[in-house]
Amino acid sequence: MADEYAVVTVTADGPVLVPGPVEVVLPDGRRVRSERPVTALCVCRRSRRYPFCDTSHRARTRGGEDR
Repeated sequence: MADEYAVVTVTADGPVLVPGPVEVVLPDGRRVRSERPVTALCVCRRSRRYPFCDTSHRARTRGGEDR
């Protein structure tokens, strides 16, 4: 397994996709887990389920205008 790497996908306008299951360590030290085969991690901080993406980034553009 030392020769295998996890492939993390950075999307252009959305979350970072991480193969799972995964455990995420938050800035305050808490750990949250996802058992999904692929987990979408929020990078825009708009998600109500942070650190997991709930597609809230789709509601607004980066300039703050409604789509």
